Parts: sequence; C-alpha cells; structure tokens
Amino acid sequence: MTIAESLSPRSLRAPESGIVEVVNYARERKGLIPLWVGEGDLPTPEFIARAASDALMRGETFYTWQRGIPELRAALSRYYARRFGISLPAEHFYVVGSGMQAIKLAIEALVSPGDDMVYLTPAWPNFAAAAELSGANPIAVPLDFVNGRWQIDLARVEAAITPKTRALFINTPSNPTGWTATREDLSDLLAMARRHGLWIMADEIYALYHYAGGRAPSFLDVMEEGDRVIFVNSFSKNWSMTGWRVGWIVAPPEMGQVIENLVQYSTSGVPQFLQQGAITALDEGDAFVQANIDKAAKNRDVFCDALIATNRVETLKPDGALYAFLKIDGVTDSRLAALDIVDRTNVGLAPGTAFGPGGELFMRACFLRDPKDILEAADRLARYIAAR
Repeated sequence: MTIAESLSPRSLRAPESGIVEVVNYARERKGLIPLWVGEGDLPTPEFIARAASDALMRGETFYTWQRGIPELRAALSRYYARRFGISLPAEHFYVVGSGMQAIKLAIEALVSPGDDMVYLTPAWPNFAAAAELSGANPIAVPLDFVNGRWQIDLARVEAAITPKTRALFINTPSNPTGWTATREDLSDLLAMARRHGLWIMADEIYALYHYAGGRAPSFLDVMEEGDRVIFVNSFSKNWSMTGWRVGWIVAPPEMGQVIENLVQYSTSGVPQFLQQGAITALDEGDAFVQANIDKAAKNRDVFCDALIATNRVETLKPDGALYAFLKIDGVTDSRLAALDIVDRTNVGLAPGTAFGPGGELFMRACFLRDPKDILEAADRLARYIAAR
C-alpha cells in the first residue's frame, strides 16, 4: 500500500486549486503582472500594522477568547451600524481565522454528511471543495450569461432543492462574475429558504465594492428576526489584509457555543495581537477602504473598455466585486489559455475552469492594482487577442 492509498478517501478528494496551479507555474517571473488572485497590490496600511505590532510588543501573545476579544466584537457591531444601518449586539459576531475558515465552520455548523448545499456558479471554488470535505454535496446552479451579463434564474434554484437540501450558499457581489443580487432577488431567495426550511449562508465579502454607488444590497436589508441566515466575511479585501487570515461570522447568539466549540477544535482562536489590528481597521480604515473602492472602479472601466474594444471579448463591466470575467473568442479551454497567456504576455489570469460549471470558457482578472499595471496588462492582452 502506498502512502497515498493509506490516506482517507475524503482527504484525497480535496482538489488542486486551478488558480494556484497557474500561480505556481509562473509566480517568480520577472515583469509579471499578476491578476490571477483576489487581492490588491498594496500592503496593509501602516496604521493597522502598527496597532498589531504594538499589541505584539505589549505581550498580547497568549490564548484568547474563542469567539474573538470583546473589543473586536464591539467594533464589528459598530461597523455594521455604520455600513449596514442595523443594530446588532456584539453577541452576533464571531472572529475566526480567515473568510475561508468562516465558510468551513459555517458548513460544519449547518450540514451533516450526505446533506446537499445549493450554490450559484461560476463560483469561487473553495466553497464547493470545503463542502465536499465536510461530507456534504455541493449542488451547482449555473447563472445565465446573456449579452455579456450574468443573471439568476430563481426557478432553476428552487428546482435544485430536494428533501436532502440543507442550505443555500449565496455570494453577492459574486466572485468571479461580478453578478450582484438586487434587493428583490434577495427577498425572493429568502422567501424560498423559508418555504423549504433552509439556511442561507451569505458571503457578502465584496458588499462595499458596488459600482452603482453605496454598498450592495444585503440579506440584512430584507431578513426578519428568526430567519436562518449566517454571514461569512473577511478583513482581506477591504483593508488589504489577505495575509493576516482574519475573518468573522455573523450568526444568531443561540449558535454561539457551537461556533466557539468549532473554533476550539480547529485553531483555538485568532491571535490577539492580530485582532487589535483588526479593531483599528474597522474604526479608522474607512478612508483607506474608499480609496481601494475608487481605484477598483477606475481600473474596472479602463481594463474592460480596452478589452471590449478588441471586439473579441464578450463581457460587460461587472456590477460589483474586483474581477473582470472575460470570454475571449476562440478560447475553448481556459486552463490551457491561462498557461499560454502567461507564457506569451507575462500577465497572470485565473482560468474559468477553476470556477465550476459555466466558467469553462472564461478568464478572471483582478483589477485592484496600480492603474499603470492595469493599463499595461490590458495592452498586452489586447495584442495577444488580436494575434490569435
């Protein structure tokens, strides 16, 4: 028996990331413009890093609150009052080790092995993989791609619900498509969940990246007390903190002990000095977040306009999130195309094959970077497309 054959079948089913495959193929190349992963090019702002550094030097290095330090949970409560106009006491917030862990723990809390979880595709691949690792069955419901824009078919979502279905996973604004649910969409999805006795797991990490102005519609705008909605989120995108691995869950206080227990048996809590930096991000970081949003909006226009002008790319400017999802004429295998593009242009894109059903013909580009890089990347890609 080989070592691989001796491992658990569940661990062996964990798929290789189609995004990371391309990153590993070319990450060290000189002159590379990396648009393949979902992060900006700015490091964490100094004032946030300093708050964490100061706490580290004060000795805040011991075991800490499993649900998050009270000061950070209170800061999250203030953040939601300011950004979402809703009063949620600190008991609704749970600090975890990244948005990815928030998703994994929420899955563990909501489903049992053999349960179904319905989600919209194309989608960030980590959700489906995390569901499978927990023994659940991720059921993909493709969005429609019509005249360059993504749309939800609510009847198709409901048709995917069976007696085995336990939850709906809804990411809006969407990674990778930029699809953004309207308030009416969210009301309809919530009514559907109520009819079938389902949970909704709401990934609203890109809520502030909404190019119609203001934040995107949220389930918080339409839900009522007692509705079964759990929110997963992260400090990564808004405050340029991807490497910190700090996220949070918003859930009913009745779930508190369950979430605490799940944290205990996974990471045993987020380092306290990192949580001090997160408090500063929430309380003092609005101007930095707005600068990121403004940069993303301008880059979205520059990048998409340049590629649409080739008349060989089918897409519209996304309504939200940080990504252009591009359908390039002649691309039939986006994995091979991503490898070819990085070889020929030194621009790193994520292949649509990584994002599940409906994404196979597309390429994802993150546009939260220096505008000069975005201009250069658009020019390189336009020349590549013209030469095909």
